[in-house]
Amino acid sequence: MRRAPGLFSAAIALAAIACGSGDTETPVRREKTAPVRLFVDATDKARLDFVHDNGSTDRKYLPEIMGSGGSVIDYDGDGLFDLYLVQSGPVPGTDDTAPRPGNRLFRNLGDGTFADVTQRTGVGDSGYGMGSVAADYDNDGDTDLYVVNYGADVLLRNDGDGSFSDVTGEAGIKSPLWGSSASFFDSDRDGDLDLYVTNYLDFDLDKHVDCGSPSRGFVSYCSPDVYESVPDVFFRNLGDGTFEETTKAAGFIDTTGKGLGVVATDLTNDGWPDLYIANDATPNFLFRNLKDGTFEEAALWLGVGHNEDGTTEAGMGTSAGDVNADGWLDLLVTNLSAESNALYLGGDVFFTYNARAAGLYGPSYLYVGFGNHLQDLDNDADLDLLVTNGHVIDNIELLDDSQSFRQPTQVFWNDGSGHFEEVEPALIQDLAVPRVGRGTMTLDLGADGRLDAVVSYNNDRTRLFQNTWTGDGNWIGFVTGAANSRIEVETASGRQLKEVVLGSSYQTSSEPSLHFGLGSFQAAPKVVVASSVIPGRRRYLGLPAGRYYRLSSSDLAPGVAADQ
Repeated sequence: MRRAPGLFSAAIALAAIACGSGDTETPVRREKTAPVRLFVDATDKARLDFVHDNGSTDRKYLPEIMGSGGSVIDYDGDGLFDLYLVQSGPVPGTDDTAPRPGNRLFRNLGDGTFADVTQRTGVGDSGYGMGSVAADYDNDGDTDLYVVNYGADVLLRNDGDGSFSDVTGEAGIKSPLWGSSASFFDSDRDGDLDLYVTNYLDFDLDKHVDCGSPSRGFVSYCSPDVYESVPDVFFRNLGDGTFEETTKAAGFIDTTGKGLGVVATDLTNDGWPDLYIANDATPNFLFRNLKDGTFEEAALWLGVGHNEDGTTEAGMGTSAGDVNADGWLDLLVTNLSAESNALYLGGDVFFTYNARAAGLYGPSYLYVGFGNHLQDLDNDADLDLLVTNGHVIDNIELLDDSQSFRQPTQVFWNDGSGHFEEVEPALIQDLAVPRVGRGTMTLDLGADGRLDAVVSYNNDRTRLFQNTWTGDGNWIGFVTGAANSRIEVETASGRQLKEVVLGSSYQTSSEPSLHFGLGSFQAAPKVVVASSVIPGRRRYLGLPAGRYYRLSSSDLAPGVAADQ
């Protein structure tokens, strides 16, 4: 379905309503054990036939088990979000004569179904894919793609005519290492999107080690401790369609990290985007923006490099969101089994590790988490949590009978205070089918205010899960492609804060629109916008619920209240 074309200018006339009944209405928190399915598998109905191929061999080369992801992208500008899914295939050097399957782009037809347009668009990169991120890096009004590979990454420029061109070389991109995730963000606020790529391990076939228990007749995928780390890479956008690699000059000094997940967002509430990296079995990084084009690594000082015991964990994916509505973005990191997922609560001095108090420690302890999202899945005005799980050792049962290779995806309700409770599997039975989960994307496929999920499974079919929640709960959404645009929605029950992030979770980028649940409110009494497409901070009063509003400076009308 097509995005509702609502613009801010259409709503400005309602500013006089200001508080109205929506501001005084008492919100009602609905019963969350209602007998209704939250997600149903709509893959067949949507005609998505993508199957990930990891090219596995009996040698168990580590890249086989780590992918993959993809991106939500409106590649043709029709207001419908399409899906770009990343393929792997044989590990380079194992069977170079075999045809490589290549990535695929599925166009949203507007009726709940998709059509494969890979060949006509020219986006079928056949590298050994890990993930991708979608963003308009050249500011020409259409969305481009960056593909992260085990091997050379690829930049695909959207030519605006329904096709893409590989401009990796001419754009100055050179990233030949084993990449995992990437994020576009405006690091220096000059209006151009810069690029950070997390790189994982120093692995090639010559360095492969047979792990597991060869003496007992089986081998397993190795721990990352077996291999050396490789540095991440940062590319500064020069504003002319090209990039300059300035990793060290920008302060991204990485000699130990084994990067898997990344999120770029304002974690220090100073108006400048910071960068957080989930590292596997090495301390996580938080690069604080110094506002002069450089960054300072401050994870240890800010309390987000380790768990509460000071122990390094196996970070996989990461996302940010204000789970307790205190005006500070918090961090979620998925980890290996026997570690639990980590929640770090933001604050004006440092972060606080809060996994146990938030109710996440026990339910996640036996799982290996990858993709994760902090989103309001039932529109009750707080951020719930979706985590995709799947082990990294395909014969883990031979080593540990308490573990399983295929694991269920989990959903956690937020009670409004930042405490989570796991949703019973019966409510998400399609999503809870044990599989080997990796990248996860969220999007509002039907533009109905209910967020759907696309989950990529290792060596399995990628699936679309439709959000079919039918409980009460209004919503409001904002459409913008501007990275790090920040929006606050205030009601009598509290304040919600969200920021546009281009690349997060694990090897994926989701729909860039910002979605807010409103509970029983019929309108958003107050909306505060800080975005590069709108000068200053703007306040909008009494915006009706149940529609998306497009952020555009040309749509502002006289008389809009503005903070100075």
